[in-house]
Amino acid sequence: MSNRNSQSRRQFLGRSAAALSAPWILPAHVLGRDGAVAPSEKITLGVIGIGPRCTYDLQAMLGLPDVQCVAIADVQASRRDAGKALVDKHYGSTDCKLYGDFRELLDRKDIDAVLIATGDRWHATASMLAAQAGKDVYSEKPCGLTIELCQQLADTMKATGRIFQAGTQRRSVPNFQQAVQLAQTGKLGKLQTMYASVYVPTLDISWLPGEPTPAKSVCDWNMWLGPAVWRPYNSQYVVGKWRGYYDFDSGARILDWGAHTVDLCQWANQADGTAPISYEPSDAGITCKYENGVTLFLDFLATPFGDRSPNWHTQLGTCPVKFVGDEGSIETGDSGETEVSSAALRKELQESAGKVKGLDVTAHARNFFDSIKTRKPTVANAEVMRNSHIACHAAALSWILKRKLTFDPVKQEFIGDEEANGLRSRPARNWA
Repeated sequence: MSNRNSQSRRQFLGRSAAALSAPWILPAHVLGRDGAVAPSEKITLGVIGIGPRCTYDLQAMLGLPDVQCVAIADVQASRRDAGKALVDKHYGSTDCKLYGDFRELLDRKDIDAVLIATGDRWHATASMLAAQAGKDVYSEKPCGLTIELCQQLADTMKATGRIFQAGTQRRSVPNFQQAVQLAQTGKLGKLQTMYASVYVPTLDISWLPGEPTPAKSVCDWNMWLGPAVWRPYNSQYVVGKWRGYYDFDSGARILDWGAHTVDLCQWANQADGTAPISYEPSDAGITCKYENGVTLFLDFLATPFGDRSPNWHTQLGTCPVKFVGDEGSIETGDSGETEVSSAALRKELQESAGKVKGLDVTAHARNFFDSIKTRKPTVANAEVMRNSHIACHAAALSWILKRKLTFDPVKQEFIGDEEANGLRSRPARNWA
């Protein structure tokens, strides 16, 4: 018995010595060869809030070779499980971790960045907590329910030095980029009027009837509400039918499209660092004026593919914008197609621009992850978001109050209107 044990030890030591003396051969993917990205070079991603929109975003991010999704947090068990199934199937593993409370995900030191795609009520608060936890942030829009939250979010990103990307992905889509370039380079002449399509605003302060609250393990209703005011549970809210209710939604629904279309107009007017100085509502839309004399008209469209107002040439899909100068105009939308006012402008267009549709987030996500590596601002960084979102919120408040408002874009407050200034913020519930 003793002799056999001694022999086994000698054999083991001999095999170990031989193994140590031989050169180690590692798979190419571990070293980052043959186009693979070494694990040490990958950006680790956590997801906060996974529903239909997040799933769309995440599928694009999963296709990026230098990104690894490692965790998902959601207050609903069914959504957590669906997210894990998506991620694990993509990687062929069972490694994706799940959390009911996103603060546990933020506690993980191995996570570099987060994708936040909760409902509107959570975007700003979750983004700020993530930045304070040392994470870079890609936040779906609208990024803040109020002017104050947009200010706080931008200030937090600056103070923490984190990378931020608003989910206004049309800044990264070629046909919109091309339209903005023509406006900025004078190909339309002097810019005069810009049109941003938005939904017809709504203001609903009602509550759905209360239903029995599910177990916390099924749906954590307190965490679902988060900073929003308390109300009884109703299953319609948690399946996505919270939109349109004032306590959960942003800017009377103007930011649903306006976060994109007003943002593009800000860009075209080279006004990323400011906002319009006046907002005047009407039945057809909201007229906004910039200090440089350019007019921005938020044009009410009832449905994504409903009848266009006389301001639009044709149907170009969702989120159309139009830029008009004294020498020509251009209009484009999510279809990728573009309408211009002259043959000369048509020659300026690149046919390849229309191949990517407006909903595609791939290039926008790529810009976010590249910025994480370089530490350079993203195309839809926190300051860009601050001003374009505030413009939308100011326009919404003019519609809610049914009067013209004058705005100071430096102080970011309304001039001579105490009621409007009071609506720049909302009370936040203590959810923690």
